[in-house]
Amino acid sequence: MMLTNHKIVQPIDSASSETDPFGLASALGFGDIHFKIDEPTGLRAIIAIHNTRLGPALGGCRFAAYPSTNEAMVDALKLARSMSYKAAMAGLPLGGGKAVILRPDYFKNRQALFEAYGRFIDELGGRFISSVDSGTGVGDMDAAARHTDFVRSTSADGDPSPWTAMGVRRGIQAAVKHKLKRDNLDGIHIAIQGAGHVGYPLAKELHTLGARLTMCDMDQVATERCADEFGAVIVKPERIFQTKADVFAPCALGGVINDETVHTLDVKIVAGATNNPLASIEHAMALHHRDILYAPDYIINAGGIMQVWMRKGDELQSKVNNIYESLLRTFEYAEKTAQSPAVVVDQMAEKILYGPKPE
Repeated sequence: MMLTNHKIVQPIDSASSETDPFGLASALGFGDIHFKIDEPTGLRAIIAIHNTRLGPALGGCRFAAYPSTNEAMVDALKLARSMSYKAAMAGLPLGGGKAVILRPDYFKNRQALFEAYGRFIDELGGRFISSVDSGTGVGDMDAAARHTDFVRSTSADGDPSPWTAMGVRRGIQAAVKHKLKRDNLDGIHIAIQGAGHVGYPLAKELHTLGARLTMCDMDQVATERCADEFGAVIVKPERIFQTKADVFAPCALGGVINDETVHTLDVKIVAGATNNPLASIEHAMALHHRDILYAPDYIINAGGIMQVWMRKGDELQSKVNNIYESLLRTFEYAEKTAQSPAVVVDQMAEKILYGPKPE
């Protein structure tokens, strides 16, 4: 376990807690978990509320097929905890939560399903605010919003993905400045895993700044678009981890840096948009021991949650740009104290979430 001055944080990926929902929830410092079944629409949903000390729990709604309900719940718990830490580090008046809808093999009416999801949100009385995530879009949030006020990322709010990409780009610039002592990205080789809602706009920004790109995605149309527009070299998804580059930018699902991949990475920096890219804190330490700089996801991908909450304006632009300075300070402190940036950020977030409240 990791001991800080504020809370004992248990490893979140141990075999025992994976099979024991209460053990995992306790280890992550929860909170509460809500389940909903709506037979007419086929809705099977989980809303995990991790922490509401700073405000209502904000989190995306993931719509995906899971091998089991337990795996869906584990995903929701880990993602909700990440949202608490992210909101705390971003200085937002929010807690962390996450919704997972188990995608059925067949459903009659997607709109009706998400309207039922909206009713589920409303039953929680404002303790949870939903936004988009993997598998959901603004149309789904529009449907949910017909039955609750506690929804963001509707068609009236705008898409948070470009703001996430902008923050990740600023984070990559900070990492390159700290690790490679470079003030620009001209000729910097970046391997991007994922060419979707965030990976594509990130690639566009990096290409504009002169970076060389290698990319992968399961969607061949998406990768061909990036090859045509940005001159990206396309590799098979399993090859992205062996790509020799300056930066590896995971922009897909979580847990990609694990026992199988952590020792095969041939990069100097890991900095991307993925939530929970590390399978465990031990993998952060493995990167640290290999002298690979890790940009904590709680900071680098916070542009999306900033947009979801603030929606638009000069203050939003300034806050996303400030991800650069936040990461530089984190890297400098981690180097000074000979710790992984992931450990440093955990400690900082836990001080905010569990330490004494300011007077």
